[in-house]
Amino acid sequence: MESSQFVVSTAEQAVAQQRRLVTEVPGPRSRALQERRAAAVAAGVGSSSPIYVERASGAVLVDADGNQLIDLGSGIAVTGVGHALPAVTAAVAAQAGRFTHTCFMVTPYEGYVAVCEQLAALTPGEHAKRSILLNSGAEAVENAVKIARKATGRQAVVVLEHAYHGRTNLTMAMTAKHHPYKNGFGPFAPEVYRVPTSYPLRDGGLSGTEAAARAIERIETQVGAGAVAAVVVEPIQGEGGFIVPAPGFLPALADWCRQNGALFVADEIQTGFCRTGNWFACEHEDVVPDVVVTAKGVAAGLPLAGVTGRAEIMDAVHVGGLGGTYGGNPVACAAALAAIETMRAGEYAARARHIEQLVLPELLAAAKAVPAIGDVRGRGAMLALELVHPGTTEPDAGLAQSVARACLTEGVVVLTCGTFGNVIRLLPPLAIDDALLEEGVGVLTGALERMGR
Repeated sequence: MESSQFVVSTAEQAVAQQRRLVTEVPGPRSRALQERRAAAVAAGVGSSSPIYVERASGAVLVDADGNQLIDLGSGIAVTGVGHALPAVTAAVAAQAGRFTHTCFMVTPYEGYVAVCEQLAALTPGEHAKRSILLNSGAEAVENAVKIARKATGRQAVVVLEHAYHGRTNLTMAMTAKHHPYKNGFGPFAPEVYRVPTSYPLRDGGLSGTEAAARAIERIETQVGAGAVAAVVVEPIQGEGGFIVPAPGFLPALADWCRQNGALFVADEIQTGFCRTGNWFACEHEDVVPDVVVTAKGVAAGLPLAGVTGRAEIMDAVHVGGLGGTYGGNPVACAAALAAIETMRAGEYAARARHIEQLVLPELLAAAKAVPAIGDVRGRGAMLALELVHPGTTEPDAGLAQSVARACLTEGVVVLTCGTFGNVIRLLPPLAIDDALLEEGVGVLTGALERMGR
């Protein structure tokens, strides 16, 4: 299938899909907004770039100065179908014209039910499923833990090194990275235990099954198999550095959970909805989780999250034990239904695989030329470069930040991540035009070749 069949036509885009700089970046209006921000916004809210967006369409951001930038971050994997997709904006406008809120727990509505039906159809496994809808990924992770504890009668939650699950008290306990996410915010929720993950660059050659055996030994000796309610895993770790576990790691953990009465919970918040080349990243190794947690890409920019699990697990919670005032907001549900239909009709999982085929060779070629690139990894449209001091695996966070800033000044938005802050991650909208994607990646590889030798 030609790539043009995957994408929204340029005639439907409100902004020309091209990079165009009319001022320096950031320009004077963005700088003025930055000054206003300093006087009004709490200093603890960070932003990775100093530009202020006024419009966006497809894969292009237009800042306050009229600069058009290529977006290779998608709002951290949120706008997978592209910014301001006409089908989504029309659905949002139509629903907002009917009603914006009633609270599903008071007077329910069809949109919530329809999204849950879609989640049941799309998440891995043919078993009967139930879902709840919430507002954010962290809220969904917390509810997944609540459900697991109620369903199993156990308390312990096992997470992995380098994990990121959110910024609430419980999810901070589940998140590995101390600064900035946990620094000074404790004490944290108890009964959360961390075990080693599979990190091929830093594992000394361990296979996936060997890495899983190491993690399982830690669970059994330090937690106790009979105490574990859930093992919560990102199939590809996001904020931790786009770490793709070695083959066999996820299936071995899932098998151990089944054998020991614990639930295998897949945090697919960043990996879900076609991002990695399947609807969900667990599908790459045919892993069927007991519970799947979703958010980000599901509603094309509106706040919506879900917890989907085996019917008997989800229904173990008493009536009234789950919910929230805004969970499954009708406008967000309308956006999700339009986004899901777009992903399905446009074969966006295949589009993500096409993006990998287009971009990965460029990144691998850059790695041969740039000694500071220690690893190239990822799946689909979730790709990353880990930067190190040449000849070592010592992280080079400073270089990652410098490269990201250099890209921004040239009109390309890329994100950094990683426990050590040394990973550049690419999360382009799945609807991005091939030529625009190649141009954006060319800016990145050019910056790496100038700065990473």
